[in-house]
Amino acid sequence: MRVLIDPRRPASPGSRVTAADLVDLYAPARHRRWVRSNMVTTLDGSATGADGTSGSVNTPADHRVFAVLRDHADAVLVGAGTVRDEGYTRVPPTRRSPVPAALVVVTRSGRVPKGLHTPTEGRGAGLLVTCASAGDAALARARSVLGEESVLVCGDDEVDLPEALDRLAERGLRHVLVEGGPSLLGTALAAGVVDEMALTTAPVVVGGDFPRIVGGPALAVPDGVALRPHLLLEESGTLLGLWRVRR
Repeated sequence: MRVLIDPRRPASPGSRVTAADLVDLYAPARHRRWVRSNMVTTLDGSATGADGTSGSVNTPADHRVFAVLRDHADAVLVGAGTVRDEGYTRVPPTRRSPVPAALVVVTRSGRVPKGLHTPTEGRGAGLLVTCASAGDAALARARSVLGEESVLVCGDDEVDLPEALDRLAERGLRHVLVEGGPSLLGTALAAGVVDEMALTTAPVVVGGDFPRIVGGPALAVPDGVALRPHLLLEESGTLLGLWRVRR
């Protein structure tokens, strides 16, 4: 893996990246809450491969960065649909992160996806973020499965992401990694809570009518959400970047 852009070290383009360098390059801001997304896209803009999952377009370099991003995170925030489609389970420990990130699932319905049930031993916490419109019965079921303290009701008709992030921060979960899907990322960007986007561009095209990494209504019409490059790496044609949201 080699550096293409690193604004912090302008003289570094072309230098090789060690495992220790990778951990340092992806370190989040330490003295504040930091919300970072991580997504993968093909060269023709698809967020998934032909099988409808992002896993089919991941590359070895992407897997390594994915692991580093999780090791830096206190919480992994993901939509319930992605938990089901991608086969998510609670986050396991690693050598660099013996206390794994909490898996925080966002769902308007209040239903607890299978990935929060098992396995649990030795893995990170499992939290459910929902809203009041899920209804008393769904909330009671969720609390019976996960426990009272593991179900966060944020918002009335829709999940209020800023409130959810505030409540996670109160628990010490300040570095949050949003892993999708596209609808959740679109909602997070629209709410203005994303500080940085990690994006892998896989050297493949798939055609078809697959989703992009951001779903939902147009953002910040007419100009969109502006970002600036913070890091760009390359390995075997895979591009791996960090893009910071302009405030």
